[in-house]
Amino acid sequence: MGGRHRTDELEGGYNPYQEPSGRRRAGRGKVLVPLAGAVALAVLLGVAAYVIMSRDQGCGDGKVALQVVASPDIEPAIAKIAAGLTKNGTPVGGKCLAITVKSGDSANVTNAIAGSGATAGRFDADMWIPDSSLWVAKLRSTPKGSGVSAPLASIARSPVVLAAPKPAVEKLRSAFGEPSWSGLMSAANAATPDGLGRKIRVLPLDPTVSAAGLGALLAGSGVLKASGAGEDQLVGVLRQLSENAVTSPANMFATMAKQSSRVPIGIATEQGIWAFNAKTKPGEVVALYPAEGTISLDYPVVVTAKDQATRDAAKGFATALSGATAKKTIRDHGFRTPDGKGGGAISQANGLNPATPRAIKIPDAASVTKLSQAWSRLKLGGRLLALLDISGTMALPAVGAPGDRMKLIAATAIEGLKLFPDKTEVGTWVFSTNLNGKGVDYREAVPVGPLGAKVNSATRRDVISQSLTQIKAKPTGDTGLNDTLAAAYDKMKAEYEADKINTILVFTDGVGNDDPDGGISNAAILKKLQTEFDETQPISVIVVALGAKDAAGRRQMQAIANATQGQAFFPNNALEIRKVFLEGISRRLCAPNCNGSGSAQ
Repeated sequence: MGGRHRTDELEGGYNPYQEPSGRRRAGRGKVLVPLAGAVALAVLLGVAAYVIMSRDQGCGDGKVALQVVASPDIEPAIAKIAAGLTKNGTPVGGKCLAITVKSGDSANVTNAIAGSGATAGRFDADMWIPDSSLWVAKLRSTPKGSGVSAPLASIARSPVVLAAPKPAVEKLRSAFGEPSWSGLMSAANAATPDGLGRKIRVLPLDPTVSAAGLGALLAGSGVLKASGAGEDQLVGVLRQLSENAVTSPANMFATMAKQSSRVPIGIATEQGIWAFNAKTKPGEVVALYPAEGTISLDYPVVVTAKDQATRDAAKGFATALSGATAKKTIRDHGFRTPDGKGGGAISQANGLNPATPRAIKIPDAASVTKLSQAWSRLKLGGRLLALLDISGTMALPAVGAPGDRMKLIAATAIEGLKLFPDKTEVGTWVFSTNLNGKGVDYREAVPVGPLGAKVNSATRRDVISQSLTQIKAKPTGDTGLNDTLAAAYDKMKAEYEADKINTILVFTDGVGNDDPDGGISNAAILKKLQTEFDETQPISVIVVALGAKDAAGRRQMQAIANATQGQAFFPNNALEIRKVFLEGISRRLCAPNCNGSGSAQ
């Protein structure tokens, strides 16, 4: 990070610049000969020689080599500005600069300096221009990045907008009216699979590698929060977006171009749309500006050099980047200047609106961190074993839905499956009493595995759905819950997968364990779970007890959930059961340190 003692070895896979061929300063002795010649020439040619000599005098005791790493989108503009200063020999801060500008992905540079992530390596440039201050805040919160200087200034702006192919714009307007974050969030909500999501295909940018993606997530979540939506709604949106996220604008534009029955809408920066259209044709992709306003990338200048002379030179270059000539170059490359003004590139012909969009304030650092962590945790895979009670009482009439309790839980479970991506590993058992021989109260219905994987000729998702439509209560069956839960816990422990959220989901009618043949007692199952639960390899039990009225049974099921830092739900009707799935998914935001309400302790 700006150190003057360099090595050529990389400590990872990332090198954001190449070592320049020249040394930092030209030797003083080499300046004397041309300077003497200039003096002699001045006698013969007068004022022309004076100009040459003044330029050399302006460079002081030589040139300072300055190495700059800039976000790939703004790097061409910075390189052009630097080339102009170098070519003209314009002194900056009393020195002439030999400026080398290299492209460096902002997420990779952040990891390189912080020493984290897959792209961690050596960073040894003198100045860094990321696309957003969000990266700088993240970096300065890390131990290795805490000493990084605060940004000097912002040199450009590019609003985060919605993007769509020009032919799709009218279809989008008819689907959700005026472009808005609220409309986008609704289209992306996994909790409403039969809503706008059936018509619109949302293509977000992965917020872990894209500041534009994170900005969109911050704007959208802020709008959701302001509307009074609960955390389960946000979880539904994040879950869906995480499955469709692309890693780069190029991938987003390429995916947008593919044929689909749903109208595509993506996330991009205004400059990103300009750059794409410049390579294809003007106005091919159109920027849609959310009615609520938006967050802009701000391109801060961060000085990373260590020695004072180079730091001073970097500060001088930063000042030059805010000059009139530099501003014009920045605008010509599809950016706005910090005051929100765009140049000729920001035009209707290019699919953009010259008017300055309404600004949404970036949330505080704690909110940004919380949202980023939520995204990362929801990206984790899941491994779920569902235990379905088929005892005789499940044949009783359901409340708030036609049919019996068994049909209600089966139908709700089928809907719940829609919330889980194909990579989620799911399996089902049914339980009552003596289902698999004397004293064995459970039977495997569908083995645990990825929902998208084939089981014989169909996907596991379809096999589970089909088995649920055919499930029936055992008229004479009792509820062998404890023995079943003990066996399920042993299985999940033996097959624990560290990169997934491991969960046992129990569907019952709330009477608790009712096994006339004995088996494991209530006290014994609690002791087993309390003793064997391991926070380093957590397996949480979530209980969904439909119509549970018995106080003792409710206490027992709550105790079972608490023993594994799980949760017990006691829904009374179909609508309440559906909410359970989203609340269950939201628990991964706090697992394994959740309290009974599903929030972090």
